[in-house]
Amino acid sequence: MQSKIRPHSIAAAAALAILGLSAHADTVKIAIAGPSSGALAQYGDMVKAGALTAIEQINAAGGAGGNTLEPVLLDDACEPKQAVAVANKIVSQGIKFVIGHVCSGSTIPSAEIYENEGVVMVTPSATAPQLTEGKKRKFIFRTIGRDDQQGPAAAQYIIAKVKPKKVAVLHDKQSYGQGIASIVKKALDTAKVPVVLFEGINAGDSDYSAVITKLKSLGVDFVYFGGYHPEMALLLRQANEQGVKVTFMGPEGVGNKDVTAIAGAASEGMLLTLPADFSTDPANAAVVRAFADKQRDVNGPFQLTAYAGVKIIADAMAGTKSADPAKVADFMHKNPFQTPIGTVGYDAQGDLKSFKFVVFTWHKDATKTAAD
Repeated sequence: MQSKIRPHSIAAAAALAILGLSAHADTVKIAIAGPSSGALAQYGDMVKAGALTAIEQINAAGGAGGNTLEPVLLDDACEPKQAVAVANKIVSQGIKFVIGHVCSGSTIPSAEIYENEGVVMVTPSATAPQLTEGKKRKFIFRTIGRDDQQGPAAAQYIIAKVKPKKVAVLHDKQSYGQGIASIVKKALDTAKVPVVLFEGINAGDSDYSAVITKLKSLGVDFVYFGGYHPEMALLLRQANEQGVKVTFMGPEGVGNKDVTAIAGAASEGMLLTLPADFSTDPANAAVVRAFADKQRDVNGPFQLTAYAGVKIIADAMAGTKSADPAKVADFMHKNPFQTPIGTVGYDAQGDLKSFKFVVFTWHKDATKTAAD
């Protein structure tokens, strides 16, 4: 609500003016949209941890251009139809800023609504190129790279380090998984690395023995899987049970400790691409402590990208002295931002001008180390 200056409040108003803040500060709602239910809820937890920590830190430091940020948590279960319902709810409630959505399949249809309604959306995790490619949207942004950056990073590692003789590229038939799998396959094909199987599996199935039998019969020595951790974990476990001893690799969607909870020891040696581990940067020590103070886990791919998304919105509000989403979006397109993921700058599509994915090796105790 907007505060009013009264005669006895002149001193307080003057103090605010000295601080460069508006005496008419508002509470600005910022939606955190992603899965808090369903098989992919862990990714929503990562985003929520990052966004809430950022909101708390920003409010404690005086707010976003003097405005207090108020989080509104909404569950889309990483389901496109539910995500559209959430997006419409955000619009109907007059919320003008969103951190999310999380899964690419949910983010793409939601972004159409936000763009049409003038709502600033920053996704910390949706990597599918089709979210932004060729669209030059005003209100849609990311704080993570795209799969056409992530896929080539994976393929380069496979080509230069793994040097497999027969590769299978699998995917979950969804926009994110199939998209990045296709990018990896294209890069391997260009490098003349033999891809002997390119096939989709059904997300949510519990038995992948048929495709594992194909891996064995084809003599595959390396598998790239485009998709999320529940399916990857079952592939790892069932391949191990059938005696198929091959290395599996996936994108950041498999980077979840539950891959080990499901696959057990079979998760040892899985390769994956992730954003750099920003939590180890000494410059982020205070941010990491803020997570620890709230007993939140900072060690995941999306916590600090979510934190960065909130900080960018807040800095744009401060830079424009406004909570008008059109002004904030313009400022975001035109200015660089200092964030826990580094200096962020946007192109006309709302994509980051640069972002680096790193290859990690996963271990059976659900930890990871940089590969080679």
